[in-house]
Amino acid sequence: MQLTKLGHACVVLSDGDRRLVVDPGAFTEEYAWDGASAVLLTHEHVDHFDAARTRAALDADPALEVWTNASVAAQLEGAGPRVHVVGAGDALTAAGFDVQVHGEWHAVIHPEIPRIRNVGFLVEGRVFHPGDALTVPDVAVPTLLLPVHAPWSKIGEVIDYVRAVGAERAVAVHDGLLNETGLGVVAGLLGERGPGTSTPYTRLASGESLEL
Repeated sequence: MQLTKLGHACVVLSDGDRRLVVDPGAFTEEYAWDGASAVLLTHEHVDHFDAARTRAALDADPALEVWTNASVAAQLEGAGPRVHVVGAGDALTAAGFDVQVHGEWHAVIHPEIPRIRNVGFLVEGRVFHPGDALTVPDVAVPTLLLPVHAPWSKIGEVIDYVRAVGAERAVAVHDGLLNETGLGVVAGLLGERGPGTSTPYTRLASGESLEL
């Protein structure tokens, strides 16, 4: 299975002609949708979910299916049974990939900002995308897609999250708001150079891939 990062929070998991797209939002390259077999959406924020693009993709491909939470599905009302509502504890098959759902809530941004629903997806038991949450699955995670920067997080929480998950490796996502200086600072605090985080840390540029 190949993992390709496509801007900010979006990744594509592919195997042969199967192409599973996770969180193609407003900061994601348009071509992320090309050849998509199925789409997973963690939550409704625009950097993870672009309603107009999602509707256009569903209209363009009658075989395309989407799995997401109830809040996002409500914004795709009228798209029919190809939009599936899932929650914590569910298991599904999308584009031929086995997927487990973990987590329920978006991380707290501020006490005065209402929390929204957020689901994380563990694909083939090998790679976990938590969306905008620091969800720790109750199973082993070989590859953690790590949200390294967000209005709701601080680096100490990110470091502790890496420790809690104990993945074999962490791959950066949710880094679209950082410049090169910020990316360098984050890289210096994570992975083997960080304060006690033994999990190897990798960042892919948009369009780069690695084999899982």
